[in-house]
Amino acid sequence: MSLSFVNSYQSLCFLSAGMGVKGLQHFMDSCCPAACVTVSLRDMARHDVTQRLQGCTSTANATSPTLVVDGMACLRSWYSCKDWVCGGQWREYMDVLKGWVEAFTSAGIRLVFFFDGVVEEKKRQVWVKRRRRVNGEISKVFRHMKACGEQPGRELFCLPSGLATFTCFALRSLGQEVFCSVREADYEIASYARQHGCMGILGQDSDFIIYDSAPYLSVAKLRMDSLTTVMYDRHGLCRAIGLTVAQLPLLACLLGNDVVSEEKMQHIRNDATAAYRTNHHTTHSGAPPGQKVLAVSHLVSSLWGREEQENELIPQSLDVSAPHRELLESGVCSYLLPGHHTFPRGDISAQSFAFEKHVSPEIFKACREKHVATEGFMVYSVVCQGVIECSNTLEDEEDAELLPQAVVYKPCRQRIYGLLLLHGRDGSSVDLPAIREWFVYPGNPLKEPDMVHPVAISLPYEQPSLDLLWFGIGPEVSTLRVMSFLSIFDCQEFCDLYGDVEDALLAALCLVTYIVLQVHTLSQEDVDAYLSQAVCLRLKSPAELQQIKLPVLSSRAVQLGSLYVRGLGNLLGASCASGGPLPNGALMPWHSFDGRLFHSKYLLAHGGTEETVLLDGDSSCLSLFLRLREKLIETCRKRGRVLQSRPRAPEPGHRVTPGPRTRERHAGCDENWRGKGETTGGGWSERGEAREYDSGERRWQRRGHFNTRSHPHGHDEGPQTPSRGRSSSSRGRIRPTPRWSQPPAPGT
Repeated sequence: MSLSFVNSYQSLCFLSAGMGVKGLQHFMDSCCPAACVTVSLRDMARHDVTQRLQGCTSTANATSPTLVVDGMACLRSWYSCKDWVCGGQWREYMDVLKGWVEAFTSAGIRLVFFFDGVVEEKKRQVWVKRRRRVNGEISKVFRHMKACGEQPGRELFCLPSGLATFTCFALRSLGQEVFCSVREADYEIASYARQHGCMGILGQDSDFIIYDSAPYLSVAKLRMDSLTTVMYDRHGLCRAIGLTVAQLPLLACLLGNDVVSEEKMQHIRNDATAAYRTNHHTTHSGAPPGQKVLAVSHLVSSLWGREEQENELIPQSLDVSAPHRELLESGVCSYLLPGHHTFPRGDISAQSFAFEKHVSPEIFKACREKHVATEGFMVYSVVCQGVIECSNTLEDEEDAELLPQAVVYKPCRQRIYGLLLLHGRDGSSVDLPAIREWFVYPGNPLKEPDMVHPVAISLPYEQPSLDLLWFGIGPEVSTLRVMSFLSIFDCQEFCDLYGDVEDALLAALCLVTYIVLQVHTLSQEDVDAYLSQAVCLRLKSPAELQQIKLPVLSSRAVQLGSLYVRGLGNLLGASCASGGPLPNGALMPWHSFDGRLFHSKYLLAHGGTEETVLLDGDSSCLSLFLRLREKLIETCRKRGRVLQSRPRAPEPGHRVTPGPRTRERHAGCDENWRGKGETTGGGWSERGEAREYDSGERRWQRRGHFNTRSHPHGHDEGPQTPSRGRSSSSRGRIRPTPRWSQPPAPGT
């Protein structure tokens, strides 16, 4: 067994420990060996084909054996790339996905992928709890990097930012069938597998044991070389604990799951355990392993005494309060799939939408269709739900120089919301409720959502209707789409580059320009790193990217890498809102970003490397780089933003000790660093940047100005977007010499 497999398995086991039914999978692993069966997926597929052929009148009616894959559960095993802190090795990751898919298709197995598309409000607190836990892990990652100058071990592994979002599009580009859920993904996976007679569900969530659906197969124990894994047999579990499959949902709720918290049913489990010990003459010290599951199973079995009670969700004989009974009923219902005799769910098409008074029915329909088919991003959450969330990002909570990505891209999101919502069907402006944002960033306690209002984009003409942008045809509409997209990033001047440079480079230029306008501390060297890696990436193979050697890791470069990748998600949302002026493929990270390549360019740029070397000695790359940079500098200058050179030395405590091969690749890096900084107190004093803020003011916990509740109008005003008709040269002004110790005033 390979070390990478062991690490992935351990990470997945840790991940699954907080998901699904509390303690159930561990109970099956340790106490029900007969219900944990090692199976060959190839054999299962052949058996599935045989059964289907026996039930069909012709081979034309027989479909391929289908495996439904919980995409979210696979991310940790899929991302096997050695580097994970620098922002993602996206081309290498694409190769991994391609090989993974080919292993199944070569065995005749059809794959159908599902990804989480929403966070149901009844599970919001579980989501928040997990996000806070990951925040703690990210803090450990940055402490390690700043102390050692290297990536920590796999025990602190964190998924690269945006991995789930872009994996959906990656799998689609590989010709796979991918769905994004409009409710709890586990439910949609189990429902699809049941309705389509699939051979199994590949995931890592014990909820799949509870659903009366296809067999649950463990992705944590999957061996790719042999396509074998462990099947958790729900019927075998039922035989071991004396329950029927129909009774498993109540067992799950009493043990604790994402709907019914473990704490809520603690008193019932205590009583059940005490009764079990009495009946089985066991003491606490001599209790068999898995006694809790056995005790609660015994209780559940005793509740149904008569045949007519079997149709009850919660038997009346269970002595619980009215609120707890209602909670249990909600939890049990969450497991009931279409076709079950007590199935309670209504038609999803009958649900109400957040802004149905302001957007046409055609837009709602298109939003949902694009969301489900993973052809769109962000628009469904905004238009149909009025809520949007963003998970953890690799950001250093102790670094006050770089704003969190949630704050950096807030003006962009506001304009996306404005494009989507600020005009009704009659074209009139209307007052709209704020969008509820659940964004994870340092200093946000996640006790309640930030309330963010839409802002109109700035165009020389009236903002076009969403129906025109999405469904209109003709060259005029195409121009409207491009201008709407560029206006979201305050880059209208780039319209002359549309069709003249590659779409991926145009997107990269828009993104970097926007970051420069929003982040006061971004320097000329940072821009050179961003643009040079985007230009050079086009000529690099995955193998070449893997061979890049880094003499040291910079925590600041790690943050800038994550900031860029999160920005690609905003580019994707802006393009979807604008009617698709750029193809989704051009906005994918494997076309404009590689973590190790960016990190190497960052070190070279801040080490004073000549531009020719920065562009790998390629004259065409250098020419394109200079053209893009000049366009960026000119656009920023019009808005009062003047880029300054601020080369940065290695972080305090880091020594650059490259080997011979590293010296060759990064010739002159450490010499330039040593020549451009002075050591003071064991650290580096960076040229042109006096450290005038004290460490206490660096911490995000004290940045109350980013809390919506601390500002009379909320922080959704963001960097002010002027009303239409105002001169573009006055938009987004950023003071060229900000004082880092002072928070920006509201509206900057």
